[in-house]
Amino acid sequence: MYRKVKATQHRMKKYNINEIFYSLQGEGYFTGTPAVFLRFSGCNRHCDFCDTDHGSGRSLTCEEIVDECAAYPARHIICTGGEPLLQLDTSLVTKLKERGFFIQIETNGTLPVPEGIDWVTCSPKDRPWGIDRVDELKIVYQGQDVEEIASHFSAKHLFLQPCSGRNVAQTIKYAMEHPHWRLSLQTHKLLDIR
Repeated sequence: MYRKVKATQHRMKKYNINEIFYSLQGEGYFTGTPAVFLRFSGCNRHCDFCDTDHGSGRSLTCEEIVDECAAYPARHIICTGGEPLLQLDTSLVTKLKERGFFIQIETNGTLPVPEGIDWVTCSPKDRPWGIDRVDELKIVYQGQDVEEIASHFSAKHLFLQPCSGRNVAQTIKYAMEHPHWRLSLQTHKLLDIR
């Protein structure tokens, strides 16, 4: 009886999804990779440069999300937001893995990562940070002390990204002077794709 109730609760759980779409990853390590974007609504940070409309979204079950994502040809999925770790859980990760997805998340670093995630892109904003694993650190550069921020993470890949294209020259200058950083541009915006 308990298992039946638990299974019913799992099927009834809804996630607040801003949008699901198919495009090319525009920034960071996987730039140019065809991917399904699973954009969650809601965030625990409120950055003025965020490109997510948190006022819109749909309530979808785990099965509805996975079916919609699996309708696209790529099996690289990018869970983004907002902050995906406010909602992304083991149930959804497991169902995505069952359908053959390589799961990448883009997170602000405030929460721990559930098991089963293949690649963690952390774009840290304000402290505190609670993330326990980072593959790629991608900092939206605004002149802040990125070396001090990076010292809190053990990422193999370090990227600096201009803030909404406003400070490209400043970001390039910093990367040139500190060659352990790589420049990340929002190529999807340059190419005028989603």
